[in-house]
Amino acid sequence: MQTSQKHRSAGIHRFYHQPVQEIDPYGLSHIQILNNMYSDGGSQGAAISFQTDQGEFFTLESSSATAGSINYDSPAASVSSNRSPFSPQGSHSCISDPHHSPDTAYGSPLSGSSSADEDHILRQKLRELEISLLGPESDITDSGSFCFVSGGYQAESSASWDWNQMMEVIPRLDLKHVLLACADAVSNADIQRAAGLMHVLDQMVSVSGEPIQRLGAYMLEGLRARLELSGSKIYRALKCEAPISSDLMTYMGILYQICPYWKFAYTSANAVIQEAVEYEPRIHIIDFQIAQGSQWSVLMQKLACRPGGPPVIRITGVDDSQSAHARGGGLDIVGQRLSKAAAECNVPFEFHDVAMDGCEVQLEHLRVQPGEAVVVNFPYVLHHMPDESVTTWNHRDRLIRMVKSLSPRIVTLVEQESNTNTKPFFPRFIETLDYYTAMFESIDVGRPKDDKQRINAEQHCVARDIVNMIACEEAERVERHELLAKWRSRFTMAGFNQYPLSSSVTTAVRDLLKEYDRNYSVQERDWALYLRWRHRDMATSSAWR
Repeated sequence: MQTSQKHRSAGIHRFYHQPVQEIDPYGLSHIQILNNMYSDGGSQGAAISFQTDQGEFFTLESSSATAGSINYDSPAASVSSNRSPFSPQGSHSCISDPHHSPDTAYGSPLSGSSSADEDHILRQKLRELEISLLGPESDITDSGSFCFVSGGYQAESSASWDWNQMMEVIPRLDLKHVLLACADAVSNADIQRAAGLMHVLDQMVSVSGEPIQRLGAYMLEGLRARLELSGSKIYRALKCEAPISSDLMTYMGILYQICPYWKFAYTSANAVIQEAVEYEPRIHIIDFQIAQGSQWSVLMQKLACRPGGPPVIRITGVDDSQSAHARGGGLDIVGQRLSKAAAECNVPFEFHDVAMDGCEVQLEHLRVQPGEAVVVNFPYVLHHMPDESVTTWNHRDRLIRMVKSLSPRIVTLVEQESNTNTKPFFPRFIETLDYYTAMFESIDVGRPKDDKQRINAEQHCVARDIVNMIACEEAERVERHELLAKWRSRFTMAGFNQYPLSSSVTTAVRDLLKEYDRNYSVQERDWALYLRWRHRDMATSSAWR
């Protein structure tokens, strides 16, 4: 990604080019919106409770809002700064999901139902926030949006932002409330109100602050990218880069060390697989996100010690080309590493690489041979596969059915316990805010707030997912999480039965969590394991056959 010679890009673009110590509060790029439609349809929203500084709780709930295709050419409908814009990518439209909402949320339950009372609470709170910023004379409609005027879409002249008053009010504002108010303005295509709230948020967020301030910085960037239609470009640009020297950890390696999400996936899957193939002489492991391959080095060591000697192991590693940025090279690196580990354990070994995106994989790419016990591993990868709401090919279910046709001995699935796949924009924003609040708090306990490595890891490996979920739609939105209940439905429809996890799997995960903060825990529910941060389910591990 190139920077302009005259201007530096705002927000995450600046994070990508600048050392951490040079990060300053960022400005708002100039924007023009063409043919931008946000439609929540008639879908139900999700309510979420937040706590005020006074200890009071209130519930925010998403609402249905539709804005037509509008041209924003007048100065009143654009926001400018001295920084260069993102490149527009084209218009997007929301995909609605009228059905499912999370059963639980971090700190408070989410409701899948939408009621007039809860909608009124949201509008009232957003109205109170705007009154505190604009003053009681501001001309805002009951829906929380500025009025349409003939010849354009702009604020009434009486609704001016009192910036001196704003600076006095900001310390008393709740950052979550302001983020939700800004997302509501973006959802309603209310550019004037969104721009003002973005200026307020600029004073409240920080990539080196408290967890909610760091998360707020990236969610703000997602809102900006949504308006500028540049979310997919940012997502592609913010890759986890390879280390520049042998002693510099990759950004993903930092997250791997300070929080247990990946180790939870590897540990639980390995424990299940070890049981399922205990007596098998020939094992073929198909990993749809091989990454560094370190998961299989550990498993080979355990299988090498079993009575009767080690099995013959073949591993097929699937990985797209972008993963080379996190690895420092192609899949041949993984094959060499695993071959060396196998030789040290005296395990007969063969590695086969499939260097393509998971949705491109066909049966012939997997080279399954007769007599092999097939094991398939899906670690945090199926949510990237487009489903029926994105394309008629429905690669998500196609892959599951294809794997079933292999008659696998066991299939392991680990996914984030979040619901962002088919939700329309505003309910999805609420869910993203809820889930990643817990995520950033859990990351926070691993390193000091000003730790530059952690800041870089968050910017390059977490922020890109957040921007994608907020800014992108249709095929460009690749971060599409689903709850275990939905995965269970997909696997069952493909002919799978859920495999009950033994106590040894739970024990292995609990032993792992002893290395981390005490607010992490694991729960057994519905034949699956739930990794939790405090009272929030963060990830699930399940097995199928």
